[in-house]
Amino acid sequence: MSTIAPAPTPATTGHGATRPARPRTLSAFRSGPFTYGLLVILSAIFMVPLVFVISIALASDTSVSSGQLTIFPRDWQFSNFVKIFQTSLPVGSFLLNSVIISLTSALGQVLSSSLVGYAFARLRAPGKKVLFFIVIATMMIPAQITMIPQFWIFSELGWVDTFLPLIVPQFFSNAFNIFLVRQFVTRIPYEMDEAAQIDGLGHFGIYTRLILPMMTPILIAIAIFTLTAMWGDFMGPLIYINSEDKMPLALGVQYLTSTSQELQTPPWNLIMVGSIFLSLPMIVIYYFGQKYMYEMNLSAGSAGVK
Repeated sequence: MSTIAPAPTPATTGHGATRPARPRTLSAFRSGPFTYGLLVILSAIFMVPLVFVISIALASDTSVSSGQLTIFPRDWQFSNFVKIFQTSLPVGSFLLNSVIISLTSALGQVLSSSLVGYAFARLRAPGKKVLFFIVIATMMIPAQITMIPQFWIFSELGWVDTFLPLIVPQFFSNAFNIFLVRQFVTRIPYEMDEAAQIDGLGHFGIYTRLILPMMTPILIAIAIFTLTAMWGDFMGPLIYINSEDKMPLALGVQYLTSTSQELQTPPWNLIMVGSIFLSLPMIVIYYFGQKYMYEMNLSAGSAGVK
């Protein structure tokens, strides 16, 4: 947090002339013990759910069935991380399906968003601004409205119970990612394009050899957004996937709750292990990609709609 220091009063010389006042400066916020203590307390509060997830994941079957769950497990069962792959459900296939869907979707979003965003930022065509605002307006349409028409289209194409309804739409980008790329490219001086055209490059050459390498931060951020959304997507696979061997992990973890018999406690320890498999990869990806997201905010956050 920064505070703006008040401007000093202009000084008067002996001849009556007024010296120019020094410009206002930003004084840096210096944190003290109270700040660190408050951050530690808030971090501990936010970490409580994660601690319970890990605790239940390491609990024994006896503790789960009796409901005796504590912050620190009485019996540390690290074998639960192996036991989950020995259930009647193909958990290994769940993980592999999630990797395939997430990585392919991220690739589709990166390719399509960069192409469309570059076109809106650089190409000149009548009605381009109107079309861009129509694309942005689609962000106000709730996904629930298009859910039934999309299912009807994919059903007529014979794509139900395949990965195609989950992956193919990602190759047509979305309004938010197009807006991010367009704002990023708008900040790049157009003189660079003119210099490239003098060297004989067309629009596709300028896109691939000049603009695309400069879009690395924004494209990595889009890939992280897409990976996070598709890795934890539950509604899409629930609608389109019917076979167990094609389910992603987010849907497969829910099926673990229904593997127990009637009046029997679900295997919450294994379910929490599945939850860790869902959370840990995204935490790692965000940790290594956060610097690119920060660069994205610096580069595209203040471009404005032109």
